[in-house]
Amino acid sequence: MIFAASCTTSIKMTIPGRFKEQATMQHVEGARGNKMTFANFNTSRIKRGMHTSDLGDGRRFFLANLFLNEMGVQKSETIKREKAQFHYTLTDGKNNVYVEANEIEVTSKVEYELFSSASIFNKIGQVQQYYYVFSALIGPGGTQDGKDWELLMTNMYDRKASHDKRLFPLIRPDYNGLATNGSDTIFVKAINIKKTALKNGKEGVMPFELLSGYELSTNDGVIAIIDLIDRNIWFYNELEDAEKLHIGGIATAIFARRVHDEKW
Repeated sequence: MIFAASCTTSIKMTIPGRFKEQATMQHVEGARGNKMTFANFNTSRIKRGMHTSDLGDGRRFFLANLFLNEMGVQKSETIKREKAQFHYTLTDGKNNVYVEANEIEVTSKVEYELFSSASIFNKIGQVQQYYYVFSALIGPGGTQDGKDWELLMTNMYDRKASHDKRLFPLIRPDYNGLATNGSDTIFVKAINIKKTALKNGKEGVMPFELLSGYELSTNDGVIAIIDLIDRNIWFYNELEDAEKLHIGGIATAIFARRVHDEKW
């Protein structure tokens, strides 16, 4: 649905023409900082709680290492856990919502280390499991409908369960989810791009998929697009003010993440 256009230094998302004709783009100033503004919307200062990251040992391969050590190789498993949380208020000048969010990411990796090598490449790792969850509560603060919205986005990978035979797998940037207030639902779909236009006019293909943004939709169709690359929000023109405020809450929460920092 959405492809990339690029020059030698940047990659851009292309918004579908049909949606673009019926939507308005708002650039988000401060999208990766601690305060954001776009159009008549602005956030309070984003207050962040404790951001923790720890690396620990997983399984111990005693029997395997009896054989591998003879060849100068050590096998081990590491588990990295990272957590963060933040909260802020978003207002459109008339009404506001309170946003409270949490992130958690867990990566399990098997590593092989060469004892006798002094090279910086003496250790290689193979991802076994990856688990990411992002949740946010978008609470009423004088909005028109007065309902809480809950946002949940996930991405999970299990090498064994998926029967992945690749030696060094790349985790697909499929950070999908939904937001609901109990009666209405907004589906959040990751938009990944791999094609890029080269300077000479020819089409190139990147070696991996890049997470470029998110498509927000209901059963009636697309209502917004979040452009992570240029830090824009495209709002469908027929949205009511309360709907724009809730979508703004979803978009700013996604921009405010720190554990998943869009480096895919």
